[in-house]
Amino acid sequence: MNLAQIAELAAQRKLPPVANWHPEKAGDSEMRIAADGRWYHQGGEITRPAMVRAFSSLLRCEADGSHWLVTPQEKLRIEIEDAPFLAVELASEGNGESRSLAFRLNSDDLVVAGPDHPIQLRGDLALPYVLARDGLWARIARNPYYEMAELALAEGNEPPGLWSLGQFFPIAEAQ
Repeated sequence: MNLAQIAELAAQRKLPPVANWHPEKAGDSEMRIAADGRWYHQGGEITRPAMVRAFSSLLRCEADGSHWLVTPQEKLRIEIEDAPFLAVELASEGNGESRSLAFRLNSDDLVVAGPDHPIQLRGDLALPYVLARDGLWARIARNPYYEMAELALAEGNEPPGLWSLGQFFPIAEAQ
């Protein structure tokens, strides 16, 4: 698949309108997303990818940074150790300012970095993250990050970084 096809698939994914749902009933889901992207319920790992995809489509991040699984009837708090998603694959097309970067998340969602999906260095370690949607971030895993680093070093940008959809994203802090 080329990046235009990936972008089209990403745009076609219909997610529930969780931002429009404001149920009064709230509680605790007894779920957590570990820093390595694995999902747990009551201490046991959720191993079925279809279940993870279904739950991930109900995620919402509130203005206070809390995360919830939301349906029209209720919202349930979910613990997020780092970020709700992990970017596990990278596809790059083009060079320099004409480059586009697409990520596949551990939820099988596709994200094309650009003005609506920026890449940021976050936290004390300045790790790279890409905005998946509506305040929900994906930490870029080691392998895609190394691929990005190779591309950035080959292009010689200072600070090291890459362009995607016409926007430049540093992937390391300036020295």
